[in-house]
Amino acid sequence: MTGNRVGRSTVAVSPLGLGCAPIGNLYTAVGEAEALATVAAAWECGIRYFDTAPHYGLGLSERRLGDALRTLPRDEFTVSSKVGRLLVPDRAGAGRRDDEGFDVPADHRRLWDFSADGVRRSLEASLVRLGLDRIDLVLIHDPEDHQVQALEQGYPALHELRAQGVVGAIGVGSKQWQVLHRFVAETDVDAVMVAGRYTLLEQPALDSLLPECERRGVSVLAAGVFNSGLLAVDRPHAGLPYDYADAPTEILERARAIATLCADHGTTLPAAALAFAAAHPAVASVVVGAHNPEQVRRNAALHAAEPPPEKFWSELVTVGLLRPDAPVPTPPAGTP
Repeated sequence: MTGNRVGRSTVAVSPLGLGCAPIGNLYTAVGEAEALATVAAAWECGIRYFDTAPHYGLGLSERRLGDALRTLPRDEFTVSSKVGRLLVPDRAGAGRRDDEGFDVPADHRRLWDFSADGVRRSLEASLVRLGLDRIDLVLIHDPEDHQVQALEQGYPALHELRAQGVVGAIGVGSKQWQVLHRFVAETDVDAVMVAGRYTLLEQPALDSLLPECERRGVSVLAAGVFNSGLLAVDRPHAGLPYDYADAPTEILERARAIATLCADHGTTLPAAALAFAAAHPAVASVVVGAHNPEQVRRNAALHAAEPPPEKFWSELVTVGLLRPDAPVPTPPAGTP
């Protein structure tokens, strides 16, 4: 497929990707037909990069994504999935719901495993659930508490699979930019998925992670750009999630202040959030989740639209709501 190349690999991603945790029933249940329609809407909008993981709905996201993509031209889309959590059947849990944010029966439990064998077993199981011939990009998922095993066992296994051509590109995803920085500095990954640490609301990844990615030619996949939902609406309100929990008061007030400036300059908070994340030169794709086709179409339209005006970004900096060293979108040629 055409798009932005991932690191030095031959894998490419579209500038806007679909995060598939929501079709794994993140927060709330999504019907089978709506899940398939969500992926179909993404395809219609030109999205060709789809990200999933065993963790999402205990395999439900992978199964649904595979069902939705199976009849489409395989060389025209890119799929990433993740390793680090094996799914183990748990018959005792079938009568209760999952307790890690997904509205699914707890008929499996997650087993942390970043060993070489665990990585290969996870990848094999994901291929079965997806029903596809390959996974283009494999990411080490949330290795924060397992860094030694992930670096010394999981990463070498993926490095070998990449060398063998079993997978096209490899990387790591985390909500902690420090962990990602360590992998970029100590390994030869193609990509990092930065979840929530490079957004319009906060930019800690800008200090050292993103510059290191630029120096080493590592592609950045910007995920969680709405900070789990807080920046996904025009007017943030109490009860919206931030990092998968209720937003603290000070975070909510900061989001509201940014939203007010958005309205003053004729734009919206989600539009500005998408434009900001995409503006950094290291970012190859902005990966956004959606529960239904309407959310996909809205996000795609906002992503394709002209970015907010230059005065909006400069005012954010002036009032202390944006770092002055953060790259911002440049106005289209010919804009006065």
